[in-house]
Amino acid sequence: MSKKTKATRLPAIAKAKPKVPVIGVFAPCDPRIDQASRQRSQNIVELVANTISGSVVLPDKTPVPVVYSSVLIDGEAQADVVAQQFRRAGVDILVCVPDTWAFPQLTAISLLQQFPNNTPLNITCGNSGPKPGVVYAQALTGAISQYGRLVALNVGNWPDTGIKPKMSEQTAINLIDWCYAAVTAVALRGRRVVIFGHDSMGMETALAHIIPTRNTFGIEITRLDMKLLADMLQKQSYNKKELRELRGWIDKSIGKRLEIKTQADSERFDLSLAMYLINRDLMAQLNAVGGGFMSQLEWGSDLRGVPLPVADCMESLFNSTFDHNGAKAALPYATEADVQGLLTMLFMTYLSGGNPPLFMDFRKVWETWEIKQLAKKIGAKLPRQADWLTKGLVDGNNSGSASLDWAAKPGASVKQIMSRVAMPLADEGYFPGGGNSVTFMTPEGIEGIAGRIAYSSVSEKFSLIWDQAHTAEVPAKLCQAMCNLTTWSWPHTFVVPKYASMVEYKQYAPANHFHMTWDLPVARLQHWMDLTKVLSVTPWAARPAFIEGVDRPQPLVHLINGGEDIFKTR
Repeated sequence: MSKKTKATRLPAIAKAKPKVPVIGVFAPCDPRIDQASRQRSQNIVELVANTISGSVVLPDKTPVPVVYSSVLIDGEAQADVVAQQFRRAGVDILVCVPDTWAFPQLTAISLLQQFPNNTPLNITCGNSGPKPGVVYAQALTGAISQYGRLVALNVGNWPDTGIKPKMSEQTAINLIDWCYAAVTAVALRGRRVVIFGHDSMGMETALAHIIPTRNTFGIEITRLDMKLLADMLQKQSYNKKELRELRGWIDKSIGKRLEIKTQADSERFDLSLAMYLINRDLMAQLNAVGGGFMSQLEWGSDLRGVPLPVADCMESLFNSTFDHNGAKAALPYATEADVQGLLTMLFMTYLSGGNPPLFMDFRKVWETWEIKQLAKKIGAKLPRQADWLTKGLVDGNNSGSASLDWAAKPGASVKQIMSRVAMPLADEGYFPGGGNSVTFMTPEGIEGIAGRIAYSSVSEKFSLIWDQAHTAEVPAKLCQAMCNLTTWSWPHTFVVPKYASMVEYKQYAPANHFHMTWDLPVARLQHWMDLTKVLSVTPWAARPAFIEGVDRPQPLVHLINGGEDIFKTR
């Protein structure tokens, strides 16, 4: 009888820390080649790992760990060694950098099979001639694609000869874009968002699709009743000293642009700020990566109950990269408990390395003739040339969730940003519970991606309708008239899509909300959609099917299975 062993009791943990993705870099090799070529392969592994290291960050600017193995995978035995090294290091993203021919099944495939099927894999190589790593990369890509697994191939450039070759800048950019996509997909698996309230104002396009969200992205949705927040406000479950500090910071930063007419107004605004502190602490306890608040109608608008102050300032602070305590990570937060809006902002924030998300109503689409007609009516002089004048624009504005960062251009100081922000009293018609709105006018020239996730019960798939876009400014008199035509007291961002016409934009909006994140490369978004099987929807007649230097090349597994959409819906 064998000797009985005891189970190991694990030490207690006071506070769990979510796992940070780890990128592992390795190289296969031909066992028959000379030592100098083997040393070159090892040097390339180190070079690539150091290129990634520090260049890929989480929204809080934490660098994603990168490890590499100097063991060249000649065959199965070495594959087992590297697999064990990577498992011990917590690797869950793989980057293969071949510089020589090798045997795919004996090398990378033997390694890959020791990791879960959803482990992202990238193959980056130079277009080398002497010891053709590119030939190996093509053979490996074909082999993996034929058994239905996704792999991203990045055929770049580094010198054919030399013991320490340096990859080209574009090769590095392509690899880093893919790494951001892989990190976003992996980092959010097993994470959670916190939603206060139930269905978002009855908007079917904003529902929390619990099971599809779990199955597609690995994200859990924690649902809390708004009564909890109301009770915690009543019990004053917040740090009163910090509330005074937050209010003092707002008073100093906004000054007279904070509209307070009575003591009751001041108390209601303090309740709005207290909501931020309570909700912030709740989400920290739950290790949440995002949230949302239903608000309408029960919280602030239903006169059958006791309407409470609006959550606008709370939502804006969450989406911003700063608050009264200084710099912080943007924590995507959706007004009206718009879960699909939240997911859109969450993914874009991670893909951009923490850039602030913008939540907007798809409020008023201005075609060229409408702009000219209004300008003529009010006597506003128009510029001779402006893309918004020939293309049109969308006035994006909503009562909540607008990141304060969008009041100024990227890189602006907190002082510069807050000097452009005002907080007028909320519209009593919409919000009888009172409180203050947040308003500003986004400056022109901010470029990024605007879009919106949608879900279909027919395909049981998520899709993303998106386009590149930039912000615009119009003459002051015209701007005032356009803002007054919607709701002047809310944040306004004039958005000009790059390829969509205004007719297309109006026709294909998947919901009444849309979202924008600045400095988000298209290729990153596309790689992430590949990894998560989110359908990419760009029905714009003016957009080419493939834009070199902007789009990522289609993965081979898409092409040999009937196309991207067919592969993703199987």
